[in-house]
Amino acid sequence: MKEHPLRTTVIGSYPFPGWLEFASAHLDRFGPDDIRETQDDAVVCAIHDQVTAGLDVITDGEQTRLDFNLSFYGFLSGIELEEAPRRRFGPPAHDQRGRHRIVGELGAPRGLGAVEEFQRLQRLAPPGPTLKASVPGPYTLSGRLIPNERYPDRWAITEALLPVVQRELVALADAGCREITVDEPSMSCYAHREDPRRFVDIFNRTVEPVADRCRLSTHLCFGNYKGHPVGKRRYAPMFPAFLELDVDEIHVEMANREFAEIGIIAQIARVKDVAVGIVDVKSYYIETAEDIIERVRLCLKYAPPERLSLAPDCGLSQTARWAAREKLRNMVEGVRAVRKELGLA
Repeated sequence: MKEHPLRTTVIGSYPFPGWLEFASAHLDRFGPDDIRETQDDAVVCAIHDQVTAGLDVITDGEQTRLDFNLSFYGFLSGIELEEAPRRRFGPPAHDQRGRHRIVGELGAPRGLGAVEEFQRLQRLAPPGPTLKASVPGPYTLSGRLIPNERYPDRWAITEALLPVVQRELVALADAGCREITVDEPSMSCYAHREDPRRFVDIFNRTVEPVADRCRLSTHLCFGNYKGHPVGKRRYAPMFPAFLELDVDEIHVEMANREFAEIGIIAQIARVKDVAVGIVDVKSYYIETAEDIIERVRLCLKYAPPERLSLAPDCGLSQTARWAAREKLRNMVEGVRAVRKELGLA
């Protein structure tokens, strides 16, 4: 169960400090202990910004990852890193990301690294906030792998990755993680052209071993590579099928879409908790506390406070840190004002 109504949360990622980006480009000058210290320091920064903002739920900011999922391929066996992207120059878009050839049986003999990330968060976080881990789901991970004779299409690759992700979720639960987001943005991006019930089946089989062991959520968005979406931005094709996802909370982005389809949260809230993105991570307009109050009141027309969480639209890794810090602070301030207004403080 949620700790309280109108909970403030985040998706997973947070901006890298500038010095971390510089260090990452010069790792050949660092020793192993230097790298570990740098990783700890970056996570401390992400924790600090989230705790200072006053969030109820925090993550490690995914400070040791490349994007929310790209670094996971470094843990996979049976692949060859990396096929050149189809386009290198011009405006940034998803076709500038490389893909990987499959050269053997897919596996992850060392796990996917999420357990180590969570244990670092446990060690460095102060008492108080709920600690959340996030793991990309198998369908999303399959998107950067090139089919071959052994795995002839994306569905076959997904099935091979499903037990890999499943084992990581079990390991997180064993490590004491009580809240996990399974990120499947590719499902929401392609639900308009694929059978959403097939996605539900894949997702539910993935999370089945941990469904009763921790609070589970999923994040349904339309992509955020360098501030650009990639999918057809409509939730309607996903529902009602996605109401069968075996999760406690479904997160939907609303701020960037000017709250189009806000009525969908009423469907979700009838059967699950719903986290609504009320801060636009793709815009450098800094939402004021008054903006947040107005947006929370709008959400409350469709979902009761005990079912409602508030969050940014997506992970914050593509937003400058100064802006992310201000957006989170104002989000929490606005939500707290509405709690007080409703006598929920």
